[in-house]
Amino acid sequence: MILVTGGTGLVGTHLLYELVQKNARIRATVRPSSDIRTVRKVFGYYSEKAEADRLFNKIDWVTAEINDIPALTEAFEGIKSVYHCAALISFDPSDEKRLRKINIEGTANVVNLCIAKKIRKLCYVSSVAAIGSGPGEKIDENAKWNPEEDHNDYAISKYGAEIEVWRGTQEGIDTVIVNPGIIIGPGFWNSGSGKIFSRIDKGLKFHFPKVSGFVGVNDVVEAMIRLMNTDIRNEKFILVSENLSFEYVLKATAEYMDKPRPNKQLKKWMIAIGWIFQKIGSWFGGKREITKDSIKGLYTKTYYNSSKISKAINLEFTPISEVLKETTRFYLKESAKKN
Repeated sequence: MILVTGGTGLVGTHLLYELVQKNARIRATVRPSSDIRTVRKVFGYYSEKAEADRLFNKIDWVTAEINDIPALTEAFEGIKSVYHCAALISFDPSDEKRLRKINIEGTANVVNLCIAKKIRKLCYVSSVAAIGSGPGEKIDENAKWNPEEDHNDYAISKYGAEIEVWRGTQEGIDTVIVNPGIIIGPGFWNSGSGKIFSRIDKGLKFHFPKVSGFVGVNDVVEAMIRLMNTDIRNEKFILVSENLSFEYVLKATAEYMDKPRPNKQLKKWMIAIGWIFQKIGSWFGGKREITKDSIKGLYTKTYYNSSKISKAINLEFTPISEVLKETTRFYLKESAKKN
């Protein structure tokens, strides 16, 4: 049996769909506060209702936080392989302790149970945020993490989680780590990259010049499954289809949605004013999404080299234009049903 942690997230949901289609016996963990109906909704994007219901009902759902060791231990009973997708994504400085608790300590718990239960193989979903910097124009898997560099709390927590995973390899657990760029895919319109579609729908006017790596969620899932079914072990792989500017991504998405293109570039002083107001709001319990690091990050250009995964499993990435177009189609179809 296969265990998937974080089965109600973007990657986890699409991973579950692909695994149950392959007739695999699947168990998935779900937090008490999570809603598995989102998983069923995503299944309905790719299958007719009866088939989506049949596939969804094949999943053995277990309520277990990754820091709830007794519940997690029960989830591991009879498990042979693990896909560890559960994580907290936040760039709010007030979430530092939660990031460490969930991403580092939670991963340590998963690794410890993999060791105790003699799991055959583990796939860990990390992030390009945990990749260090390198001397070349494009960053690859050989880049070294420099603790002296200015890393945000999320990046530090993902790097710390990778250290726990590598510890497991020293205890005999065969492992593959994937480091996706910004993952684009349907179903989660109010979080992560899903906000691109919901905000453009509402009339986004501004873009920014940040360049980073983008990848479609189905390519991430395909890479994970294929890596788990090979003899490849104790390796990490960057998953990036294309290095693109947010200006391109936002404008392309607007065109696919038949919405006005965001033609105004966001100026640093505009973001700085927003940061000041959020800083004051945080004193009274408000959430901070804008930080000094994030302001700087909106104007950085980072390029990634994903040739290693292409050579290892002959993976051909889907062009991001196609990913954006398909994701837009799902967004518009879902929006039409609500209206």
